[in-house]
Amino acid sequence: MQYFLYTFLMFVFMISYFKVADHYNIIDKPNERSSHTEVTIRGGGIVLLVSSILSLIMHLSFWMPIVGMLIIGVISFIDDRITLSNKIRLLFHLAAVTLLFISTNVFQLYSWYICIALYIVCIGIINAYNFMDGINGITGLYSLVILFGLQYVNHYITPFIEPDLIWLPILATLVFLFFNLRKKAKCFAGDVGSISIAFWISFLILKLVVQTDNYIYILFLAVYGVDATLTIIHRLILKQNIFKAHRLHFYQILANDQKWPHLLVSASYAIIQATIIGLIIFVPFGFSYLFFLTTMPLAVCYISFKGKLMKKSEF
Repeated sequence: MQYFLYTFLMFVFMISYFKVADHYNIIDKPNERSSHTEVTIRGGGIVLLVSSILSLIMHLSFWMPIVGMLIIGVISFIDDRITLSNKIRLLFHLAAVTLLFISTNVFQLYSWYICIALYIVCIGIINAYNFMDGINGITGLYSLVILFGLQYVNHYITPFIEPDLIWLPILATLVFLFFNLRKKAKCFAGDVGSISIAFWISFLILKLVVQTDNYIYILFLAVYGVDATLTIIHRLILKQNIFKAHRLHFYQILANDQKWPHLLVSASYAIIQATIIGLIIFVPFGFSYLFFLTTMPLAVCYISFKGKLMKKSEF
């Protein structure tokens, strides 16, 4: 019953936010790098911060990662309004990830050089997740698949966290998708949405990996990981600034060059990731085997088809 109440509160919050966003002109204007053509409200992912506040009220013992999410979410929302420098964003990202590491005992369990590597990996995942948020539905559907997979692991395989801390972001994501999973979206997630959910998913996966000492759960991010990593390599080959907006992700080629419907592309990414999560959960293979079984086909498809699909091949 309480989950219905929380969902209702999130819906009320979203409707109220739309009025505020419309009044203060918190919008996303299309440009040459965009995959949309109409002005749309930005920052709908702020509903995830509502779920984090509810999580804090319900489970105060998890205050460190939740405060970390609030820190990274608030600075991302400010960045949605006024573009901040990379240094300022990085400072807040480091603070949030540090709270995440303290809460999962990373500093006690690993040597200093592994901790540095984990900083790079976590901040890289968070920003890559943000870069992948470019078409209707992709962030919400992809995140739902991961969160449901983690909840399955939490319930049936290895209890690693309070179920509420997965259910609440699931509810927030569903509320967001109600307004975003449309041909003409009512709102976009904005940095506040994509970065906040990326941070929380990173926390959940890290906690699970630390508890089980099994790195296989990193593959819950396989599809985004392959697309983001190979796109960075592609852009480096083209001698582009990898920190600037672009339209070279594989999903962007499908949506923009090939004119696939946004919702079809988003659903495809989610379904492929769901299939990989199913293999991780139900097939008794080790990390190395599953890594090559899942990521290699994705990489081969990316490399083989991207250049062919682009209207003007830059590959």
